[in-house]
Amino acid sequence: MDLGRLGVWYPTDRLDAAGLRALLGVVEGHGYGTLWYPESTGYESIALAGFLLANSRRLAIGSSIANIYARDPFTARRALATLNRLHGGRFALGLGVSHVPLVEGVRGHRYDKPVPAMRAYLEGMRKGGKGAPEGKVLLAALGPRMLALAAAETDGAVPYNVTPEHTRQAAQALGPGKVLAVEQKVCVETDKARARALGRKELARYMVLPNYVNNWLRLGFTEADLAEGGSDRFIDAMVLSGDADAVKAGLRAHFEAGATHVCLQPVTEEGDVAARDAMIAALADT
Repeated sequence: MDLGRLGVWYPTDRLDAAGLRALLGVVEGHGYGTLWYPESTGYESIALAGFLLANSRRLAIGSSIANIYARDPFTARRALATLNRLHGGRFALGLGVSHVPLVEGVRGHRYDKPVPAMRAYLEGMRKGGKGAPEGKVLLAALGPRMLALAAAETDGAVPYNVTPEHTRQAAQALGPGKVLAVEQKVCVETDKARARALGRKELARYMVLPNYVNNWLRLGFTEADLAEGGSDRFIDAMVLSGDADAVKAGLRAHFEAGATHVCLQPVTEEGDVAARDAMIAALADT
């Protein structure tokens, strides 16, 4: 399975069926290797993957991430095998522990310690069949312990909301031969004030989640950087902005740090499909 050099990450819950088909056409038409999607409170991850695979021709489709509290390990393994058998081996299963509000508040489960919970889940997947799973299994790994688990037990990692410095650390932790597919938010916008305003709006939902906050503090951001919507330094690191050349340089920094794949997430006003598609087109040759 080839994820390609570049992918696109998109919050698919915002789109209906026609919108999803249009997005697939844009991403595939500009030569990207993979479309990545989340699992939050909208579309169910595996059902959505089937739709995306059925409505594309060559794109790899990756969950970023499928919530381990949403389905048992046996089901996850069978879902991975089913999608790959029926769609030419084009599905990558990114797994994550999600966050307390989504696990306990929405799903009604108890949120366990992330690394032991993920280790037990992967063990359950191994017990669910003979041999290796039929397709790539990747972890949403931020901290050193989850990265070590990804290196030891899976095909690699799909870090989210990170910097090239984190990418460097993750590449070292994973070692050679592993997938390191890094998400990076982008805004092709030369008005810095507008780009930062869009970035703050997009990041607000993540800045109340301890998993991300703790990782940002490990990366050298301060409590002050994360206060009042985020400092300019923090926002500029999380959302690359400027003209297309400036954004491309920021994306290339992840490759230079050891990423094997970078998936860009266009940051626009919600519903501004024209701006989204223009950014995807402008950055396709990074």
